[in-house]
Amino acid sequence: MQPKIRSIGILTSGGDAPGLNAVIRSVVKTAIIQYGWDVFGIVDGFEGLVGEPRIKPLTLDSVSGLLPRGGSVLGCTNRGHFKLDPASEPGPITAFQQAAATIARLELEAVIMVGGDGSHRIARELIRLGVPLVGVPKTIDNDLAGTDSTFGFDTAVSFATEAIDRLHTTAESHGRVMVVEVMGRDAGWIALYGGLAGGADVILIPEIPYVMEKAAAKIVARVEAGKRFSIVVTAEGALPFGSVSGAPDAFGGRTGAIRRTVNVAHDVAAELEEMTGRESRAVVLGHLQRGGSPTASDRVLATSYGAAAVKAVADGQMGHMVAWCAGRIELVPIGDGVSTARLVPADHPLIATARGLGISFAGVSD
Repeated sequence: MQPKIRSIGILTSGGDAPGLNAVIRSVVKTAIIQYGWDVFGIVDGFEGLVGEPRIKPLTLDSVSGLLPRGGSVLGCTNRGHFKLDPASEPGPITAFQQAAATIARLELEAVIMVGGDGSHRIARELIRLGVPLVGVPKTIDNDLAGTDSTFGFDTAVSFATEAIDRLHTTAESHGRVMVVEVMGRDAGWIALYGGLAGGADVILIPEIPYVMEKAAAKIVARVEAGKRFSIVVTAEGALPFGSVSGAPDAFGGRTGAIRRTVNVAHDVAAELEEMTGRESRAVVLGHLQRGGSPTASDRVLATSYGAAAVKAVADGQMGHMVAWCAGRIELVPIGDGVSTARLVPADHPLIATARGLGISFAGVSD
């Protein structure tokens, strides 16, 4: 028999994403209306459990109007005491122990954690320490394993698409190559979807190490066909072929790359200008992709996740993450959600669609 639930906590961890407030609203409304529980918000993610607890009661009135609001009213933290994973790296675990003790002292029967890969690794360690916890997946990169979709992704893609649409007109007016950098350190989902939706001519993603000569050839071919401009969309983690180590991957590149790079768009623009002789400009969308009001799709997904997380608590399904799988909400062990990054597969239908439209990924096989 499951213990009677009286009060639960909720926190938002890691980077912000459109839809966090929709999850908070859904959790509070479902917990209060359906189950009669008290809900407490933990401020600034897991950091709110270190030292003097930073919590505040959440009521139906306090979540009114949150559905369309971006960011998180509880605050997010992706730097601090919990940046190491004690399960795999040496380091202090006092913060984890303190957080577990704080949750027990506050008499929270469960904690709903909304976060991405790193946050779920923290959650996994707290579960090992006995914390009753349910996870909700969040990342605009859409690269969290265990779920087909994360909220924030659709909003990021929609913004990227709008930005690319705007750049088409200025690129055409000046006859320029515009290189647009979107987020995606390890996975190219935003670049793939945004590039396809925005009518890009070249898309560079981490999963397909690029050959700059291939991208340049695409641009030159467009010029010869009478096209004055080109649009290149690159993920922030895109890397040139040959700069990685490890075994060959499905795209003919190499696995084991250091994914984090800087000034990708500027480097690509400079190289393309030199190779093609076409004036090139770089635009980095950066954190603009994280801000603003969530799209309708992200609001629905975030709301569904919040309600499902509360039900998981009510059913005693601690240690799980809610997930969107094959068109429905399911529960997966939190460990499954952080087992590996969810990357764009070689046989993804959008890869074939894009290539069929003449879009180049500048890979070895393009």
